[in-house]
Amino acid sequence: MKSKIAGIVFILGSLYYLVAEAISAFSFNDTLVSTYLFHTISELGIPNINSPLSFLMNSAFIIIGLTFIFCNFYKFKDFIIKNKAVFYILTLIAAIGVIIVALIHAGNPVTDGYHSLGAIMAILGGNILLIIISRSMDKFESYQKITLVLGIIGLIAFWIMFFNMGSLYMPVFERLSVYTLIIWSFISGVYLLRNTKVYS
Repeated sequence: MKSKIAGIVFILGSLYYLVAEAISAFSFNDTLVSTYLFHTISELGIPNINSPLSFLMNSAFIIIGLTFIFCNFYKFKDFIIKNKAVFYILTLIAAIGVIIVALIHAGNPVTDGYHSLGAIMAILGGNILLIIISRSMDKFESYQKITLVLGIIGLIAFWIMFFNMGSLYMPVFERLSVYTLIIWSFISGVYLLRNTKVYS
């Protein structure tokens, strides 16, 4: 039963994030394509005239953070056979980081540092978490390999973004480094549902 509940929450949390971002981007003060290519996810969460549905984007940040905490601590921990302390710590770092992003917005010189810290915690901590998870489970099969690849892609995208903050296409790398976490949440939900009978 725990696997089923956690699996459903993982899937719903990831889908909510993607839908909320899409709706927020659609309402943003630019074309949809330009918003995804040239405007960061953080911009969608700034409460101003450019982003009338900023509350929706911020709710998605909070929900995906809570999804990580709930699912990992409630059930996914049972699949981790080593590095459990690191698993717990990185889960909290990533989840708290994304919640900070939701509560402390970008675009304000006073709070920009805290917002950036939250983003680094979420993206860097989250993708390192994926790599740790892939090497901390009992087996190294398709799910673990996909998790490892997602973590590596996320880290590469993060570093490209980090060293190209002034690039016109920086938001593309930002999204790529975040989407690895969202995709992982979805496939983890499927993984848990498939293993409900064995690991309930």
